[in-house]
Amino acid sequence: MLAFPAAIKIYVAVEPVDMRKSFNGLWAAAQERLGEDPKNGAVFAFINKGRTRLKLLYWDGTGVWVLAKRLEEGRFSWPAPSTAGAKLALAPEALALLVGGIELKQGSLKAWYER
Repeated sequence: MLAFPAAIKIYVAVEPVDMRKSFNGLWAAAQERLGEDPKNGAVFAFINKGRTRLKLLYWDGTGVWVLAKRLEEGRFSWPAPSTAGAKLALAPEALALLVGGIELKQGSLKAWYER
């Protein structure tokens, strides 16, 4: 289970990325495709075309992390590309749901007393 602080920014690339990319390739994708500086401490989530592989890019202040997950069965639920842009900003809880296989469109925020 991944857990990030509530204050961290998370950007999801809605367009698929070539999963052969590693540190430098994902860094370039964050800069060029998403228009963000990875050194600002955000987490960047990338998916492959088949939605079976996920990579996260994170700069912790001393170096770059690349975390990868490959599904053995099924596909990740992933936001569809739209005219709004190539990225989507998410809360850390929403990223945990995506990584866990939860469809965000069907989810709803519970009242404060139900949490």
